[in-house]
Amino acid sequence: MKRKILLLVMVLLVSALPVLADEARKSCEELKGEIAAMLDTKGVKNYTLAIVKAEEVKDAKVVGSCDGGAMKIIYERK
Repeated sequence: MKRKILLLVMVLLVSALPVLADEARKSCEELKGEIAAMLDTKGVKNYTLAIVKAEEVKDAKVVGSCDGGAMKIIYERK
């Protein structure tokens, strides 16, 4: 039974790799646009999204990561 579960987990991880790799290659501007569209669809108003270096993030709410984790997209309400 453990062997079947382990095999299932491995298959799922391998099948998810292309999706994860695609997200890592996405440009920061493209991801920021997708996040903004999602927020607009949900009716969120008076916000800003900014692309910053990962090490510069302090107390901000991170809503996305791009450039292989080197950059973060942060959300702030106005």
